[in-house]
Amino acid sequence: MAGRFPLLTDENVSGPIVAALIRQGWDVLRAVDTHGERSDDEVLFVYAAKNGRVFVSSDEPARAIAIQWIEQGRSFPGMVCWIQEHQRRMTVGDFLREFEALAKEEDPLALGIRYMKPRP
Repeated sequence: MAGRFPLLTDENVSGPIVAALIRQGWDVLRAVDTHGERSDDEVLFVYAAKNGRVFVSSDEPARAIAIQWIEQGRSFPGMVCWIQEHQRRMTVGDFLREFEALAKEEDPLALGIRYMKPRP
């Protein structure tokens, strides 16, 4: 179903990206606010799944958890991720455009994980 979806961002998502998403009207919950700093990725992923939030991270171990859940057939709302190198190459505006594009898709998280990367 198209539309914005609630997010849980881990500490690897930069503050400017989080602030911009909130300004655009996205429902964003920061892991640092719910679980403190340096929270365990598995704990955060379980929290996001139980609370119907899409987990957002640029952390490789968090992505590995999503892959494991997919392989195990476990249900979760989805994950949006990118590698750190892409975060350095993309502007905050780039990320906002990518999130807004996802919100326009009929089922953007059907495969479980969506990767964001710089456009050519």
